Order: sequence, then C-alpha cells, then structure tokens
Amino acid sequence: MNKDILLKCQNLTRRWEGVIAVNDVSLVLERGSVHAVIGTNGAGKSTLINLLSGEIEPSAGYVELLGEDVSNWSQERRARAGLGRSYQRNTIYPSFTVLENCRLSAQSQFQNVWAFWRDAKNDSKTLSLAREAANLVGLSDVLDCQADYLSHGQKRQLEIAMCLSTAPKILLLDEPLAGMGAEETERMLNLLEKLKPEHAILLVEHDMDAVFRIAERITVMVNGSVIASGNATEVRNNPVVRTAYLGEH
Repeated sequence: MNKDILLKCQNLTRRWEGVIAVNDVSLVLERGSVHAVIGTNGAGKSTLINLLSGEIEPSAGYVELLGEDVSNWSQERRARAGLGRSYQRNTIYPSFTVLENCRLSAQSQFQNVWAFWRDAKNDSKTLSLAREAANLVGLSDVLDCQADYLSHGQKRQLEIAMCLSTAPKILLLDEPLAGMGAEETERMLNLLEKLKPEHAILLVEHDMDAVFRIAERITVMVNGSVIASGNATEVRNNPVVRTAYLGEH
C-alpha cells in the first residue's frame, strides 16, 4: 500500500429499504492533499462521511484506514486510530471555554483510566494538545472565552481545533465554510492549507470558488453516485458535471 494513502473506500454503498443513499463509491485520501466532495443537497455527501467515520455501517463495500480494513470498527475506534471529523452544525460545548472544549476532546482520545485520583483538568498531555490545537487554528488569544460568545467563524475554527486535539491523521470536514463571510472563509482556507501537509483532508463543501481553489481532487456526487472525479480543470470542463450540478447546458 502506498504510504501516503491514509484512507480509502471501495464500492461503498448504503441502502435504507428501497432508497440508495450512497451507491458504489470509491475514493482515496492521501496525506498532503484535499479531496473535495461536491453535489446538490441529497446527493449523499454527508452519508458518505458518516460511512467513512463509522457513524453508520455500509450495506456493501469497505473502508480502509492506514492500510487496515475498518469497515466493522466503531466510530470511537476509528477516532482513536487517527480519524477526525467535523459536522455541518456546530458540536461545541457553548457554556465551556475554548480551552475546555479542546481539552475535553483531547481527554476523550487520551484517557488515563488508571489515574482516577488525578484531576483531569490538570492533565499535562491533554492540556498541551488542547493549547496546541487552539493555537494552530488561531484561537490562542481567546482560550478563556466562553465558546457561546465566539463569532460564527470562530466557532467553526473551534470545532476543527477540537478535532485536532485528538491528534488525527485524517480530517473529514462537512461544510466548514457554511455561513461564513469572505474574511472568515479566507481565514478557514488558510487554515486548511496549513493543515494539509501533515493530514489527508476530505472536504464536503458548496462554495465552488473555495473548492476549485484548494482541492487537488474533486469528486462529484448526484443521487448517491459518483458522476465525475478529477482535478479542478477536469471537473469544471466535464459536460456531465456542468449539466447535472453547475446548471449549465
């Protein structure tokens, strides 16, 4: 197996009774690159992320993480193996500070179950990971700020910081730019560029300008199936994509 391939899926399918939400999807995530998945609402993008992360089980196909078949692994086990994800909606703890949000995420990954007599809030490893993650996403100046008081863009940054606090190798990001203005979008894209060298990133996103700018590879889904996959130029010029997704004839 190529050492740079961190996550792959082959013929991944999910059926619910008579509905096929994801149909025979195969893709590869490599270290140092962003692979974007685009498509209209209902195309199966979030279901694909849920399959990759272990939140739901596939009806067919398999998922391979770091060269190992993890199709039957739980979401928690995949997370401990290096898979991190964010959601369309913020999943932060609004009444906790930025640092506490990141520390709790790190604590979930690096539990010291035998040291039950120690105060988890003072654990040096999880605190170090939390501070490092917050600093990486640009939130080091608001560590003590209650998360509920952050701007929308900062909350999205915090969610990624929480993800990074678990020391993942692969990032599955579900619409991280949703609801952002131009300045916040630029900040997030710069963050993804910073994270790219040491991670494999799957990006589900509707902002086509951002996708074409940052993604090395783009996969287009319609009704649960892949209709095209390639670099930005190939996807932009694909007549099937232009008709089915970009709305051109």
